[in-house]
Amino acid sequence: MSTAVQITTPPAPSSVPPVLAEVVRSGFVEGRHRGSLVLLAADGRVELALGDATAPVFPRSSNKPMQAAGVLRAGLELTGERLAIAAASHSGEAFHRDLVHTMLLEYGLSAQRLQCPPDLPLDPAEAEAYLASGAVRERVTMNCSGKHTAMLAACALRGWPLDSYLDPAHPLQRLIHSVVEEAAGEPVAAVGTDGCGAPLMAISLTGLARAFRSFVLAAPGTAERRVADAMRAHPEYVAGTRRPDTWLMREIPGVLSKMGAEAVQAVALPDGRALAFKVDDGAGRALGPILSRALTLLGVEAPVVDRIGKAPLLGGGLEVGEIRAVF
Repeated sequence: MSTAVQITTPPAPSSVPPVLAEVVRSGFVEGRHRGSLVLLAADGRVELALGDATAPVFPRSSNKPMQAAGVLRAGLELTGERLAIAAASHSGEAFHRDLVHTMLLEYGLSAQRLQCPPDLPLDPAEAEAYLASGAVRERVTMNCSGKHTAMLAACALRGWPLDSYLDPAHPLQRLIHSVVEEAAGEPVAAVGTDGCGAPLMAISLTGLARAFRSFVLAAPGTAERRVADAMRAHPEYVAGTRRPDTWLMREIPGVLSKMGAEAVQAVALPDGRALAFKVDDGAGRALGPILSRALTLLGVEAPVVDRIGKAPLLGGGLEVGEIRAVF
């Protein structure tokens, strides 16, 4: 006897989301990326909203700072690079893999305990070198392995079950659920399963921007501020040496930045200005141009903003067009 699967579908938007970026090849617009975006002023008010910034979305890995704060609230003492990689979508570079192995050893854990799937390095150049060396997919190489290691370590510390640490009803995941709601200032609209297997909490883009804002403005010593400070001090452990999140946090003092799969991005500036957006079709190629334009609208001026905004299109190995923001 079969059991019907119940699918939760959010209400359809009342209008088609606006175009945030265009794909221009040889002077011809061959594609458009629609989505929603919100910009918050330093005082927290909505300065600009495009599309429906109040509808729930899955922030994907943009939720990781909140998950890392939950691990700290569970009592795990992490600092520096270890806390940064707990909030990471790391590139799988050697220094990422080495740190995860070290943390597993420090907490008496085996890599087999990790419930993230075996994977190749997230960074394409690193993946090529990794495969050329004869290496194979491993759990430690998966971009979420730092987060999973921290979750396991927190559970071991508290005496919570290790085998079920990804169950939404697990004490750690219930704690993270509360952290997400508190930071976003709104209830979690839905709970799904992220690509790494961890519970994934849906909130609005406005809530996501508020969450990042709350992390940079939190009092020193709080779990939220400790996460923000570790990420900003060690951005290469949050992303990698060839990633926009790293460039932004390295080159603009006080910026907190974290991307998520399916073209989600959240950023907060140290004075409380913040942004969050999602490209509807999940096209990561549109992230840079949209992020660059959003930062410019927030008043950020820095060479790195122009750098991340460049998304050339090639034809025959030559640049023949670009992806450009249009808001």
